[in-house]
Amino acid sequence: MIVITGGAGFIGSNIVQRLSWMGETNLLVVDNLGVPKIPAHPKFMNLSGARVTNYMDKVEFREALKSGAFDDVKIRAILHQGACSDTLEDDGRYMMDNNFTYSKEVLHFALDREIPLVYASTAATYGLSTKFAEAEVNERPLNIYGYSKLVFDNYVRKLMPTIKSTVVGLRYFNVYGKREQHKGRMSSVIHHFAKQLTDTGTIRMFAGSGGYGDGEQRRDFVFVDDLVDINLFFAGLVPDSPVEPVQAVVNAGTGAAHTFNEVAHAVMNVLGQGKIEYIPFPADLENRYQHFTEADIAALRRAGYTKDFHNIEEGVRKTLGPELWIERLEAMMKD
Repeated sequence: MIVITGGAGFIGSNIVQRLSWMGETNLLVVDNLGVPKIPAHPKFMNLSGARVTNYMDKVEFREALKSGAFDDVKIRAILHQGACSDTLEDDGRYMMDNNFTYSKEVLHFALDREIPLVYASTAATYGLSTKFAEAEVNERPLNIYGYSKLVFDNYVRKLMPTIKSTVVGLRYFNVYGKREQHKGRMSSVIHHFAKQLTDTGTIRMFAGSGGYGDGEQRRDFVFVDDLVDINLFFAGLVPDSPVEPVQAVVNAGTGAAHTFNEVAHAVMNVLGQGKIEYIPFPADLENRYQHFTEADIAALRRAGYTKDFHNIEEGVRKTLGPELWIERLEAMMKD
């Protein structure tokens, strides 16, 4: 069995779809399929077409980890994508339970059984840093989301000298791609730009801020398929996976930042030309907004991952390709 927590979410569902395409059928998806945030895009739709043979609610799964319900189950790997990733969530107790305590439960379950564990961390651990290497001096999160992830990263780091099995934390940068419609306000700028362009013919983005010109703020945008590749590589699920166990917390970005203007033009190159409108940057965000991110991927490479990443044009083209937009138009016609 392969366990994917957050398996109906954005990155998790793309992992499930890839594993299904690879012929894996013994998959346990763990998630919370309660009332959808976006009624038109419930998360379960992300799993359409995948051969999922088992599902557990997150609460049930946490109880099962503690009760010994999996003691006689052979688990090949755990891909722990389940978390609250809303950077605007301000309930610290909720965030710490979801992102720290839950992750500890999964970690110790995996360690006790020497099951390979790959888990989702985030570039939000860096906050306003101008350097994005995995070092304490660079780690200054701006919100409880980033803090909750950093505390778990540090917990893993503390245990590393005693860990014998694979445990890899992946600090995701700005992820975009298929199956993120359910995220609403937390979906990528690629998704927002595409919707704005198709709905109004105009893409809106922030005017200059943080020393950058209009739309010139820069982020490391990483295509979700690349993150699926990295997850499966470290989980030991592909032919070129490491032979020996790996213990690491590493960045998962491309190593190359792009401006929001560049992203907008990549979207327009796929969907058709439109206008760009710059809106005033909110003053209250000045000290809480990452104007620049760019992953230092030296540690990722040292850990053995050598595959190239999609550039922004390739990734946007695959995200907004004809098949996806035919589906979108059909859905709009039904509304």
